[in-house]
Amino acid sequence: MLSVSNLSVQFGKRVLFDEVNTTFVNGNCYGIIGANGAGKSTFLKILSGKMEPTSGQVHLEPGKRMSVLEQNHNVFDEHTVLETVIMGNKPLYEVKTEMDQIYAKPDFNDADGERVGELQVIFEEMNGWNADSDAAALLSNLGIKEEFHYTPMADMDGKLKVRVLLAQALFGNPDVLIMDEPTNDLDYETISWLENFLANYDNCVIVVSHDRHFLDAVCTHISDIDFGKINHYSGNYTFWYESSQLAARQRAQQNKKAEEKKKELQEFIARFSANVAKSKQATSRKKMIDKLNIEDIKPSSRRYPAIIFEREREAGDQILNIENLSASIEGETLFTNIDLNLAKGDKVVVYAKDSRATSAFYQIINGEQDADSGKYQWGVTTTQSYLPADNDAYFSEKISLVDWLRQWATTEEEREEVYIRGFLGKMLFSGEEALKNSDVLSGGEKVRCMLSRMMMLRANVVMLDEPTNHLDLESITAFNNSLKNFKGTVLFTTHDHEFAQTVGNRVIELTPKGIIDRYTTFDEYMSDPKIKELREKMYAVNA
Repeated sequence: MLSVSNLSVQFGKRVLFDEVNTTFVNGNCYGIIGANGAGKSTFLKILSGKMEPTSGQVHLEPGKRMSVLEQNHNVFDEHTVLETVIMGNKPLYEVKTEMDQIYAKPDFNDADGERVGELQVIFEEMNGWNADSDAAALLSNLGIKEEFHYTPMADMDGKLKVRVLLAQALFGNPDVLIMDEPTNDLDYETISWLENFLANYDNCVIVVSHDRHFLDAVCTHISDIDFGKINHYSGNYTFWYESSQLAARQRAQQNKKAEEKKKELQEFIARFSANVAKSKQATSRKKMIDKLNIEDIKPSSRRYPAIIFEREREAGDQILNIENLSASIEGETLFTNIDLNLAKGDKVVVYAKDSRATSAFYQIINGEQDADSGKYQWGVTTTQSYLPADNDAYFSEKISLVDWLRQWATTEEEREEVYIRGFLGKMLFSGEEALKNSDVLSGGEKVRCMLSRMMMLRANVVMLDEPTNHLDLESITAFNNSLKNFKGTVLFTTHDHEFAQTVGNRVIELTPKGIIDRYTTFDEYMSDPKIKELREKMYAVNA
């Protein structure tokens, strides 16, 4: 379907890809993974023809159509929403445009009539007469109401534009579909719809995503970029992660016999396949389990940060009590009448349709913002650490990372460089890296510094507002695992589905009409019909 031959990409002296040869086959969905800077987005740009490789070539089977999720949200500002979607199928759109131009001619002649006849036959073969209704159905599935279908793209809200461009990429059943971070700016319901759509998609899909739940739901293969090469592995992200960890452990076990190792790998595949077969994700991607084999399993060279949250002391029974808390922004209600009592060991997913509500909630209970009404009280035995969604204020000084982290040291031992470097090293800032200035860090590096700080604080209550923003898959996975094992109390907000589902044991939703509070997993909360009904009421605007 799509093949890459002898592909090399070099920027100056830096080699991103070195003589890559690989093929992407129809019916498979490939999740492209790799450490930050490995070249995932560059590879997609080369596949889609938006960027030239240094050498080598990309070949798409003749007669096949490729569609790419557009990253520039303003390219189609002069077109209506519906027209933008139809433009996703370029050959069909060109036929339609030519027909419209001929019909619009004031001096329509016999030659025009013949040409229109030819175009109509082609249009019919392309199923063109259903284009408008097909595009409208896609838009509706992605949460774009009919009233917006003829709105110019320039007038659309930024988050809705993303959905229109997604509909454009999916429109007309392309043979090869290429998407870079398709779940960005989508809500839970839209991501679920997209997961189901792609899981049952019969053509070739190539996707880059930091959303592990999404990769697990849609991928038949993981394509790992490592050491300038790309290797395909059968299975989804969880299979790749767990099997590569198992292979790394086996490599370290010198005394274990080869037969024992083989048996262990076979048992791992059998367990994984049984879990996939039982999973609620009713996807045709389950066919991937027929392709799993032990020859594919290899140890990964990936480095995972050592995120370990420990508590200086265990908290008592009184954690946090909130009464009648309300907040608004410029007269717009974010939440009202929030009553909440946190118990020891609660790991709470704090959820809201409006991200400003959750951020305001954290700011208030951390004393950084005043509430409109109500009060909160922390238990006397609690200590808190907080990772805000926007952490730029922590990084304004031009000081080394060692000196930056030293600001939160409380004892002489903690102030020593060796001690501080230990925490920075856990977050992969080793050697010279620990001496770089704190005011020149990337988004991901800032979050890793904030996590070093939180580990050093050893609080028994941890609060996290969108903690996975800017992190790579390795850091997200390590972070997720550490919170599952943390013995303290956690309040967190995340758009990472896997994170919410595997860490949370309680969900609270902040709405303009009060709180919904349930001891349940995130998936159960989102799929419960009674809660769904209640949520609609809590967000309903009174006429």
